[in-house]
Amino acid sequence: MPKRVVHEERRRRRRPTKSGRVLSETLIVETALRLLREHGSAGLTARRLGLALDCDPSTLYRYFRGMDDLTLAIGDALIGRAMHGWRPAGPWQGDLRAIGLRIHTAYLSHPQAAVLTASRVSGRDRELAADEAVLDVLRTAGFPLPEAVRVYHAFIDTTLAFAALDAASLALPSAARRADEDMWRSTYARLPAATHPRLAEAAPLLATRMVTSAYPTALDMLLTSAEHSLTAHRTRSAPSGTPAGGAAGGTPGDIPSPAVGRGNPD
Repeated sequence: MPKRVVHEERRRRRRPTKSGRVLSETLIVETALRLLREHGSAGLTARRLGLALDCDPSTLYRYFRGMDDLTLAIGDALIGRAMHGWRPAGPWQGDLRAIGLRIHTAYLSHPQAAVLTASRVSGRDRELAADEAVLDVLRTAGFPLPEAVRVYHAFIDTTLAFAALDAASLALPSAARRADEDMWRSTYARLPAATHPRLAEAAPLLATRMVTSAYPTALDMLLTSAEHSLTAHRTRSAPSGTPAGGAAGGTPGDIPSPAVGRGNPD
């Protein structure tokens, strides 16, 4: 049976730990992120958290129903960090691109936590706020509801999938990550054209691109497809003889792609 979580107000009234710190959900999540960074997912245990927080491990269950509940809170915290300070500025393509890159970057700043949480659905406040923001951008741009949901689904899953993929690469031991990157400059670069003509001609470009994230490119392709869908909807809906108008401002290709990805999360 899951343990009862004590209301936040009651928790704040409790005595500090032996080291003088007052426990809170935020402090526990921040400490868990540090442990994940230092020890990986195997190092995130109630016992290790208790030692780091100078409290009995059982105390943690006043804040979370279990370690899985803490995992969901960690994912929610990453989304909150990504969305902090974001405001829609238009055009809609730029707004979605900004949200996507913010989420991708936030996850890559904590790769071990990203691997642990990217596939989870927390239903917590920050996650709900981010989902609401994406759907609001799409509906305000003029997407009909079914199409808005379709684009939202592709946008969120693409963003989190690349976050998990790129984070998994960053979470590798440094020697393994370097070996993977060197493979493009060694094995692939030396393939003979006689047996692998397409790989041989592409080898110099592959060596440059394959050590970075494909997420900005995939995001631009997704937004371009969404724009075409919106334009087609407006064309169908416009009165005969009226040109299909659009939401203000350019196309995804007008927005430069920062170097965000495997081996370069900043």
